[in-house]
Amino acid sequence: MTAPKKPDRPPVSVDARCVRLPAKADNPASLAPSVERRTLSRAAGELLIEVKAAAVNPSDVKAATGLMPYAVFPRTPGRDYAGVVIDGPADWIGREVFGSSGDLGIRRDGTHATHLAVETDAVVAKPGNLSWQEAAGIGVPFVTAMEGFRRAGIPNSHETVLVMGVNGKVGQAAVQIASWNGARVIGVVRKNEPYEGHANSNVEVIVSSATDVATRVRELTGGKGADIVFNTVGDPYFQAAHRSLALRGRQILIATIERTVQFDILEFYRGQHTYVGIDTLGLSSIATGAVLRELGPGFASGNLKPFPIHPNAIYPLEQAKAAFLAVAGSSRDRVILQPSK
Repeated sequence: MTAPKKPDRPPVSVDARCVRLPAKADNPASLAPSVERRTLSRAAGELLIEVKAAAVNPSDVKAATGLMPYAVFPRTPGRDYAGVVIDGPADWIGREVFGSSGDLGIRRDGTHATHLAVETDAVVAKPGNLSWQEAAGIGVPFVTAMEGFRRAGIPNSHETVLVMGVNGKVGQAAVQIASWNGARVIGVVRKNEPYEGHANSNVEVIVSSATDVATRVRELTGGKGADIVFNTVGDPYFQAAHRSLALRGRQILIATIERTVQFDILEFYRGQHTYVGIDTLGLSSIATGAVLRELGPGFASGNLKPFPIHPNAIYPLEQAKAAFLAVAGSSRDRVILQPSK
C-alpha cells in the first residue's frame, strides 16, 4: 500500500535582501542597483529557496540596459542559482538544489537575492561533488549548449562538431557536451590561444585570424566538413560556418552582432543544411529545469565539469554593480553573487 503523500504545509514568509533595479539604465556604467529588504513567500506549487550563490550573465546586463524590451522594472535580476529549500512540502525541506530560467530576473523577480520562490518542477538536485558557486555557474551556458544540441541532434561518435568561439562559456559547454557524447571537436578562436576548458577528448584549435577556417576544417575531416557547427558569435563567423558544413550539416546560432548576413540559398538547399536558432530566454523555469536534469548525470560522473570560480569573481549583493560591470567588460571569469559574502 502506498504511503499517503505528506500535505503541503502553509507557506512561511522571510525577510529577504534583494538586489533591485529601479529602472532601465542607458549603459552599464549608469546602472544603479540597490539592496532592499522584501518579504518573500512561496505560492502553491512553489518552493522557497535560500540562495547560496547566483551567477551574473551577459543577459542580465542586457536586460538591465534596455536591450530586452519585455524586461520589467523595478525587479530583482538573476537567472541562475544554487541553494537550499527552506519551505515547501515536507519531503523537500533541506534539499540542495540549483536551477536557471528564461524568465527569472527578466520578466519577474530573479535570483540575485538571499531567497527565491520558484516552481517545484523547475529545481534540480545539486550534484554533491559541486560547490554552491560551481553549481550556480552552470545554468545559462550549459542550458544554451544543451538546448542547441537537443534541437539540432545530440552529436555522436561518428560526427564532428565545430565550435565557433570555443573559449566562451557557451563554447566550452558545447565542447564538454559534444565530447561527452563521443564526437570529435574542433574549436575556432580569433587569436592564437589554446582551448581553455574541460573536454573528454582532444580539441583541435583553428586560429581564424591566421587560417581560412573552412579550408582547414575540410583538411581535418578528409573533405567532409563538420556535421554540426555551434556558432556562439553569429555574423562574423556565419560564412565560415556555412562553408564548413558537411552534407546535411546543421548550424546552431545563439547570438549575433549584426542582424543581417549574406545567405547563399543555392548552397543551403544543395547542401541540405539545417539552421537552428536558440533563445533560452524563451524557456520557462520548468523547461530549463528539464534541460538541466539531462546534464545532471554528466556532472555527477565527472564527464562534465563546472567552470572554475575564482575568488576575485565572487561579489556580495552590495557589490552587484561591480559584478555587472565585470560581465559587461567581457570578463572571462564566471561572475558570482554570494549573499553571505
